[in-house]
Amino acid sequence: MNIDKFKQQHVEILSGITGLRALVKSGIRTNADEIARMIVSMSSTIKLHLAVEDKVLYPALKETGDASLAQMGKKYQDEMTSIAHAYLSFARRWNTPVTLSSKPEEFRSDANNVLRVLWDRMRKENTEFYPAIEAY
Repeated sequence: MNIDKFKQQHVEILSGITGLRALVKSGIRTNADEIARMIVSMSSTIKLHLAVEDKVLYPALKETGDASLAQMGKKYQDEMTSIAHAYLSFARRWNTPVTLSSKPEEFRSDANNVLRVLWDRMRKENTEFYPAIEAY
């Protein structure tokens, strides 16, 4: 199964998180416009990634006939539900420069929590889930 597009989207999302961290470190108020733009951009990629996983990847794993791989896919899909919800709520809350500028420390705290979970999840997919799919 070719998962190159999924892996490329992970690179884009992880790069976006790294970029957001750098902007936050340089100053939330100073970089509010760019931070908001990056959140909107990342959200588009994340929404597309999640939709294709749900419509293509997870169903394909069920159809492999490999019970272990299908079960792993189901576990990852179930776990992603709460992670996706947390990220999408975060993105809706922090997608405008005005909101970012008015509550920079709330944003910093929220970003640290939500983006860490997302970062850790994608790293886990890259090191455990995707290699299992490619080994099939």
